[in-house]
Amino acid sequence: MFNNIAGKYDFLNHFLSAGIDKIWRKKVGAIIRKHQPKSVLDVATGTGDLAIELSKHTDCNIIGVDIADSMLDVGRQKLKNKGLTQQIQLQHGDSENLLFPENQFDAAMVAFGVRNFENLQKGLSEMCRVVKPGGLIVVLEFSRPRRFPVKQLYSFYFKHILPRVGRMVSRDKGAYTYLPESVDAFPDGTAFLRELEKVGFEQTAEKRLTFGIATIYSGIKSKFA
Repeated sequence: MFNNIAGKYDFLNHFLSAGIDKIWRKKVGAIIRKHQPKSVLDVATGTGDLAIELSKHTDCNIIGVDIADSMLDVGRQKLKNKGLTQQIQLQHGDSENLLFPENQFDAAMVAFGVRNFENLQKGLSEMCRVVKPGGLIVVLEFSRPRRFPVKQLYSFYFKHILPRVGRMVSRDKGAYTYLPESVDAFPDGTAFLRELEKVGFEQTAEKRLTFGIATIYSGIKSKFA
């Protein structure tokens, strides 16, 4: 599915969110930079937008992995155009079977990818495994607004407007129907913090964004994990 929509993915992300997704990524980058990592893993990197955002204000080495080769091809062209091929490397990889040794990275991040994990615990466990003890994880993901009237407006837009526009532009019937379904199935808020804690992260926290449409989750890998 993601291979099918790779060519329109960036446009649709920015258009359907009215550009707010760029602001969300900036906030993730700011959190990670405070940790001053030298090496960062970007899981489910897609076309590399989060990695590119992080690279703007740090010279840390970033490796992005994704299972969709067409998305990676788009990302590599973006890196070439921006002169970032030395700082950011994009690799084919399965988020639930990362081909890196234990304790390699100072931080791991993922934007709008964890809800696509086939096995959420396995994917989070792999991220924990490859991060150093005391290292950081930051997750940006869609969540469900809880207050009237944002909750109702969001639900209508996400279930009726977004899929129709997504289908028209991407010409993939399933991609933007899948999006609201995957968000509905995702354990957001404190439920996701518990998932992070189960695999070995502590000092977990959430920061809700734009009336709760998205949330940034963070945690520190326990020295005993």
